[in-house]
Amino acid sequence: MNPAMAAAIAAAFVAGTLVALQAPTNALLSRAVGSPVNAAFVSFLVGVLALAVVALGLGVRPNVAEVRSLPWYAWIGGLYGAVFVAVAAFAAPRMGITFFLIVGIGGQLAMAVYLDKVGAFGLAPQEIGLGRIAGLFLVIAGAWLVQQK
Repeated sequence: MNPAMAAAIAAAFVAGTLVALQAPTNALLSRAVGSPVNAAFVSFLVGVLALAVVALGLGVRPNVAEVRSLPWYAWIGGLYGAVFVAVAAFAAPRMGITFFLIVGIGGQLAMAVYLDKVGAFGLAPQEIGLGRIAGLFLVIAGAWLVQQK
């Protein structure tokens, strides 16, 4: 495995652990600030400030010409994250973190298979094979098993 792939895998794993931490911390925040929407707002405000510090520290600046040429849907990625954070703050205390994340991962995988199939956003199309379908069913089975007492 090349070093760039190893670094990407490690980073993805760490990011996944942070997603698991995000649900309970935002649920805690939600109780304090009065709603999942307020919690998502505070969470994103902290995220924006952290990213601003990192961007300033690294000296990265957007290419204005490229930014202007983006399609409208390139601007709504933050909306997806805002929905996730607000739903996590609401749902995780009711479902439990593990079940919430498994159901969420099931949704992610279902959308990913579809996006791969159609080659969305300029990605190379990939066929939906038996392995992908079996994987989705295994995630659904895993969600059911997690809920068994």
